Amino acid sequence: MSNNKIGLFERFSNVATKFTGSSPAFISAVVIVLAWGLSGPIFDYSETWQLVINTGTTIITFLMVFLIQKAQNKDSKAIQLKLNELIAAHEKASNRMVDIEDLTEEELDQFHKFYVTLAKLAKNESNIHQSHSIDVAQKLHYRKAIKLAQTLSDETQPSKDC
Repeated sequence: MSNNKIGLFERFSNVATKFTGSSPAFISAVVIVLAWGLSGPIFDYSETWQLVINTGTTIITFLMVFLIQKAQNKDSKAIQLKLNELIAAHEKASNRMVDIEDLTEEELDQFHKFYVTLAKLAKNESNIHQSHSIDVAQKLHYRKAIKLAQTLSDETQPSKDC
C-alpha cells in the first residue's frame, strides 16, 4: 500500500509509535523529569510546580493509551492474518481456525475443550511426533477404538480348531 492511501492519523500514529518506543524518547522523558525535579527549589516546591508534572504526565498517559491500543490492534490483525495464511496453506490444518478471533467466548471455550481432548489423545499415541487437527483426531480415535474392539472380539471368539 502506498503512502498516498494512508491517512494522516495512520501516518502520525506510525511515526509516534516508533518514536515513543525509541531511546531518544526515553532519554527525553528522563531529561524532562530531571529538569522538573531540579527546578523544584526555584519554584519552592509549590503546588503549581507539582501540578505541572502531574498534568503533563496525565495528558501524555491518556494519549499514549490510545496510541498503544492502535498499535496493538494493528499488530494483532497482522498476526491473525499470518496465522490464517499458515492454516489455509497447510492441507491437514482445520480451516475452522481461520478467523477464530471473531467467535464468542463460549465458542472459544468449546474449541478449548476440543484441544484438551486432543492433548489427551496425543498422550496415548505411541508416536510422540504424531499430530492431528481437531477434525482428524476424533476420526482416528474412533478408528483405533473400533480396531481395538474388533481385536478384543476376535480374541474372545472360540477357536475353529476346538
